Amino acid sequence: MARRIMLAVLALVVALLGIIAVPLGLITAGQDRRDFQGQTSAAAATLASVAEERLGDHATDPALIRSMADLERGGDRIAVYDHSGTRQAGSAVLPALPIRLVHRVVADTVPVLYPVHDRLLVVAPVFQDEGRGAVGAVVLSRSSEELDHRVAVLWAWLAAVSAAGLLAAVLVSTALARWVGRPLAALEAAAHDLGGGVLETRAAVTDGPSEVRRLAANFNTMAARLQALIHGHQAMMADVSHQLRTPLAALRLRLDVLAQDVERPVADELAGAQEEIARLARMVNGLLAVARAENVTTAPVQVAADAVIRDRVAAWRPAAEERRITLITACPEPVSARMAEGDLEQIMDNVLANTLDAVPPGGTVRVAATAAGCRACIVIADDGPGMSPHQQQTAFRRFATTTPGGTGLGLAIVDRLVASNGGSAALSDTPGGGLTVTLELPGAPRERASPRDRASPRDRASPRDRASPRDRASPRDRASPRDRASRRPGTLSS
Repeated sequence: MARRIMLAVLALVVALLGIIAVPLGLITAGQDRRDFQGQTSAAAATLASVAEERLGDHATDPALIRSMADLERGGDRIAVYDHSGTRQAGSAVLPALPIRLVHRVVADTVPVLYPVHDRLLVVAPVFQDEGRGAVGAVVLSRSSEELDHRVAVLWAWLAAVSAAGLLAAVLVSTALARWVGRPLAALEAAAHDLGGGVLETRAAVTDGPSEVRRLAANFNTMAARLQALIHGHQAMMADVSHQLRTPLAALRLRLDVLAQDVERPVADELAGAQEEIARLARMVNGLLAVARAENVTTAPVQVAADAVIRDRVAAWRPAAEERRITLITACPEPVSARMAEGDLEQIMDNVLANTLDAVPPGGTVRVAATAAGCRACIVIADDGPGMSPHQQQTAFRRFATTTPGGTGLGLAIVDRLVASNGGSAALSDTPGGGLTVTLELPGAPRERASPRDRASPRDRASPRDRASPRDRASPRDRASPRDRASRRPGTLSS
């Protein structure tokens, strides 16, 4: 913005100088030249009226001699010619043009102005008193050096004034740009920090125009309300987690105890109740995961997306082999993304859980990652039954599921996590049949990746996180890969 303000002010000043200074110089210089020509023509006409007696009566005229002497002392060159072109008086230091001009002026009785190098040549006709036509001509040659000097000084002054105006414009525009740009840059940095999860960020409201100060004040009010809202939401999630999970776990434990000493019909009913409790627990965990995904405030870091993909595919490969599904990865080059730490693992777990649950035995799932400009693109394509256009449009909504017993929260978590990191998620048909999930995430320069960032997520994970989805699930929860994903803390699938 500062550069645009400076360029706008400078363009305005240049336009004003072009509109005022250049026409002023041209008009003034033209007027000076016209005045010079008028004065020279008047001097030549006056001298012609004095030379009439000399050419008409062929008598010596002291007045003509005095007039010529006065003009020659000023640097003029003068010659008086009769109608035949013979010089009768004056200087001989004149160009060859006057002879022809004299004949022309005598014939036409019209004065002629002719520039010769740095001098102006004026040929004025000499008339007799009786008005019988021209009897000769007076040639006056006057130097234009003084005029040229005045014009050069004029343009020099205009150039100096224009340069001073441009310098003043640069100083004023620089000060104006800094006055407006610095608080806006600070406000932009505060907004970036707030979006990155630093909820305590506030903008300074003491600098800049009143409009910028009001904007900063409104930003601070918004940041304070957002901080209070997120903190309240996080407190509510903690309360819900404590108030709901603990009673559900206790109820499930009691049902397990009761099922040990009852007969089969009652045991079957208790098993059904346990399944419903497990489904309710998955629902609670999913809602909490969606709420956490919608309120992500973790500062983004550089993540090795290709390493995360290989790690999560390796973790899900046992579940895929159990269902006779082939998992294929295609990451030909390092791909980096900038997002909250741990989010990409959770996204991949949810997408793979949904994909493995939808693909029939003998199917294939391909996971690819590429760097597209400043974005990282992850594509998960399968050859399963796919989704209808309506199902693709509603798949990212909460509780939208096509699987009996599913919570319909897995893809909702994916969508919230991707959006909170500045990316986008989309569903499309796979050529030949199936469903393709395309994730576009903010990229990060590959050369800036540190050794720690390039390390495999498996190397940074805890032993619990390094376990496969099957190992993290209880025996009762091994019904499907979808259920196995739902047992991972903070992870659910549709």
